[in-house]
Amino acid sequence: MPDGKMTDGRLVLGNRRYSSWSLRGWLAVRLAGLEVEEVVIPMGPDGTPAIRAASPHGLVPYLEHRGARVWESIAIAEYCAEQAPGLWPEDRVARAAARSIAAEMHAGFRGLRQAMPMNLGREFPGGGRTPEALADIARIEALWREVRAASGGPFLTGPRLGLADAIFAPVVTRFLTWQPEIAADTRDYVAAVRAHPLLARWYAEALAEPAAWLLDKYEAPAGYAP
Repeated sequence: MPDGKMTDGRLVLGNRRYSSWSLRGWLAVRLAGLEVEEVVIPMGPDGTPAIRAASPHGLVPYLEHRGARVWESIAIAEYCAEQAPGLWPEDRVARAAARSIAAEMHAGFRGLRQAMPMNLGREFPGGGRTPEALADIARIEALWREVRAASGGPFLTGPRLGLADAIFAPVVTRFLTWQPEIAADTRDYVAAVRAHPLLARWYAEALAEPAAWLLDKYEAPAGYAP
């Protein structure tokens, strides 16, 4: 947000380099065009008291907007959809599908999350390929294929980046970092999301974060040997 510009609240984020949940909330807020200040609190190796003090649930992202206090990325997405109709598909059937896959992502895919953590500044090709992660990847590819076939793509729900894409954006970054074997249509979707101006901005700001914010557990993940 430019210096001196009035805002309607604030969005509390963790490191852009690592925080998958922050990326989801930030994309939703930016897609909705909310005028809020971005407050980035760097994470520590064992959690961050500053984040716990700034957020009702002690985590990021956390949105304050015109008196509303919203936490959990899926709740932030729904709040943003109320402010900017059209972020979910207009069609009832397509909207139900988009909300369902977003909820599945928000609540699941633990194997992928644990084996392939988000790191926008590194590449770990061939790593993290646990059976659980590979099963999650297969399920994600099937979901993406189904909804893109119905919407016509290139994004999950049509020609514009929407809230379903925001929820799955960290998976795109994981695929770029860990480079699992994925199908051609999956690679096409990953490329479309990565090329979007909002994700390009997030990457640029992530890579500009101070070196002091780097965390060993993400920079040298356990079990990875190139």
